[in-house]
Amino acid sequence: MMTYFLTILVIAISLGLDAFSVSLAFGMCQKECSNQSKLRLSFSFGFFQFLMPIVGYWIGSTVASFVDKWDHWLVLTALVLIGCKMIWEGLEKEDQPKKFTDISRGVPLLIASVATSIDALAVGFSFAFLQFDLLTSSLIIGVVAFIMSYAGSHIGFKIGKRYFSKPEWIGGIALILLGIKFLLDGLNVF
Repeated sequence: MMTYFLTILVIAISLGLDAFSVSLAFGMCQKECSNQSKLRLSFSFGFFQFLMPIVGYWIGSTVASFVDKWDHWLVLTALVLIGCKMIWEGLEKEDQPKKFTDISRGVPLLIASVATSIDALAVGFSFAFLQFDLLTSSLIIGVVAFIMSYAGSHIGFKIGKRYFSKPEWIGGIALILLGIKFLLDGLNVF
């Protein structure tokens, strides 16, 4: 039982690193980062991390193998689009009122939630072969992602507020670099 829990915990932390990284970038690019926006982002990331293993378990190997072949391209596209939008907003003239991309709401939240949880889809498929308890495993993954996302957004906000005058640039560049990292990992470059 303890080995099972530790195995799931390691899987959950590994899957949660994507959510943590995006949450860190989100926090860095916010002029104000309310507890509500951190909770909204964290809940969505945690929910999708919980849901995707269940979906992966039920979909089967055909779709899971297709997603595994293309997931790095999907993540790259989503993060680069959001990152470029953040950088563009940072380039606007100073005298214009700023409206930053808030990925804790609407379509950007949905895109970021799916992008950070695609790997969990393939993990869910493997649960059938490993004879893991699907619901318990998914719940642990979701809770860990929630905690890591909240911590990431909180830490990112503290860093961005203290050290960067153009936090939206830093957040945008960080998201683009994360997208490139996911692509390189998916292509097995390193």
